[in-house]
Amino acid sequence: MYDEEQPSEHGPLAGFTVGVTAARRAEELGVLLQRRGATVLHAPALRIVPLADDGELLAATRQIVEQVPDTVVATTAIGFRGWVEAADGWGLGEQLLGRLRGARLLARGPKVKGAIRAAGLTEEWSPSSESLAEVLDRLLAEGVEGRRVAVQLHGEPLPGFVESLRAAGAEVVPVPVYRWEPPEDIGPLDRLLDAAVTRGVDALTFTSAPAAASLLSRAEDRGLLDELLSALAHDVLPACVGPVTALPLQARGVDTVQPERFRLGPLVQLLCRELPARARVLPVAGHRVEIRGHAVLVDGELKPVPPAGMSLLRALSRRPGWVVARADLLRALPGAGRDEHAVETAMARLRTALGAPKLIQTVVKRGYRLALDPAADAKYADA
Repeated sequence: MYDEEQPSEHGPLAGFTVGVTAARRAEELGVLLQRRGATVLHAPALRIVPLADDGELLAATRQIVEQVPDTVVATTAIGFRGWVEAADGWGLGEQLLGRLRGARLLARGPKVKGAIRAAGLTEEWSPSSESLAEVLDRLLAEGVEGRRVAVQLHGEPLPGFVESLRAAGAEVVPVPVYRWEPPEDIGPLDRLLDAAVTRGVDALTFTSAPAAASLLSRAEDRGLLDELLSALAHDVLPACVGPVTALPLQARGVDTVQPERFRLGPLVQLLCRELPARARVLPVAGHRVEIRGHAVLVDGELKPVPPAGMSLLRALSRRPGWVVARADLLRALPGAGRDEHAVETAMARLRTALGAPKLIQTVVKRGYRLALDPAADAKYADA
């Protein structure tokens, strides 16, 4: 467990805000993040629509009932269950299960295996990695020329999977069990988008390619795409569960981070490493000061700081040890107007929140400065 390797009273993600775009398993991901101290902002970027009335799924089901495939690849538990339930609704349930019993069933992971067995079927094989790439490698190694392979799609593109099977000579029957659509309530997604472009979140997590595509599309509709891409390039960490999920972002030139294992646990562990590593750490007035998203660690003790105070602290930390004029600090305050008294008020609250007033020095008639330790002056003199 990551927490055991790096024990901490406040958790490795304390002081950071993480946006969750997932529709499925969002609660599970949110709990994992919160247990490690993160503040979570959830906004499903899409919703799953079952295709019980969809002609494509009905046609694929009839095709399988009429001619049993050699191999069936089941990719998600929710998708496999939805397929069987839809077939029941059409009066084809028993016929479908009978055909599936006559085929080799490959399951992408343990949850899919559970759904297969709940339907009274037995899978022949499942990869330990839960990776479709490993399923594809096995099929290609065995040889698929002249064989009929049914692939239960799972609402997002499977680049290279179907194409590779066809290129190797297989007849592929796609089974589209559900599709993604925009969320019914777009409000939470807009709030998450606003938080991203204003740097109100430190990371955005993506667990499906359609979620990433949906957020980008909504940003474009609102005229915020350039601002979002700039935030993702410089200040907001885009974390994807795997390379397929990252494709829509990469197509826009966004570099992402991904865990080696494409699962939620490793994704959270990756954030536990990446976000603290991006925090600014400075030796100030004999203290170790680590500036996180909405909090500061002073000698390892978590100090929540109001948004205005964080804006001032970031402005001061860009040139540690240098005097920053009140006018410059005023511009750093969101919605502060022209009254420099707002800087004094926010600065007083910042000092109170930090619990160590000497961290920030007042330079009479000039402004404020971080009281950078003398030994660090040379390092930051030309910053």
